Amino acid sequence: MRRYALITAALAVIAVAGCSTSSSSSSSPASAANSSSSPAAGSPASATGTITVFAASSLKETFTELGKQFEAAHPGDTVKFSFGASSTLATQITDGAPADVFASAAPKNMHTVVTAGDASNPQDFAKNTAEVAVPPSNPANVTSVTDLAKPSVKVALCEPKVPCGVVAAGVFKNAGITVKPVTLQPDVKSVLTQVELGNVDAGMVYVTDVKAAGSKVKGVTIPANVNASTMYPIAPISGSKDMSVAQAFVAYVLSPEGQSVLSAAGFEKP
Repeated sequence: MRRYALITAALAVIAVAGCSTSSSSSSSPASAANSSSSPAAGSPASATGTITVFAASSLKETFTELGKQFEAAHPGDTVKFSFGASSTLATQITDGAPADVFASAAPKNMHTVVTAGDASNPQDFAKNTAEVAVPPSNPANVTSVTDLAKPSVKVALCEPKVPCGVVAAGVFKNAGITVKPVTLQPDVKSVLTQVELGNVDAGMVYVTDVKAAGSKVKGVTIPANVNASTMYPIAPISGSKDMSVAQAFVAYVLSPEGQSVLSAAGFEKP
């Protein structure tokens, strides 16, 4: 009887252990699904999405290239661009336009966006200086920035409130000249187009614009003691629906890869 009692007790222990193992290793279909779909603790979630970058028109070529490189380095992410005058873009952003990143051609316009609470902690990523652009044939024989003051020279400038207009005014002040343009354009690319089409004898643009235009225009260098420059700040927009992607793009622009593209286009380091 004593041996029988011991055997019975041992069998009971084995049965309880078996039930415990079975219940701990099995789970309901719902819990199994949750387990397979949840990322492991501490593993970063995949950040993919689409962002719209509002950028100064002088950044068109470089940012288009940077956008392609960023997408290649971040599979699943898409970058769209809206190029224009920084002052206009700043107004659009403060009016509620759906932007994720703002890259301005002047700190003043970025300040407008920051003051409105639409961005914070902007970082300078490039610097640009002015250059005179003339048609390849240079019909007015413009050889220096002072030639733009001649009444016979037809000049295109950016509107005064646009960064390229502000820079041009700085150059003219440094040179001690007064220039009366035959046309005022909304952004620097529009000025460049006027020169390319031969509608004017000269236009005040940036070094990078002359370089990007290639053989379509010629550049007339402005002496360093007369020239003026502008700084380019960038920041994510506070209301971005894809903030992680917006921040990643800003980081890419500031990275060695991004800076290499900007340098190749003629931009200077900030």
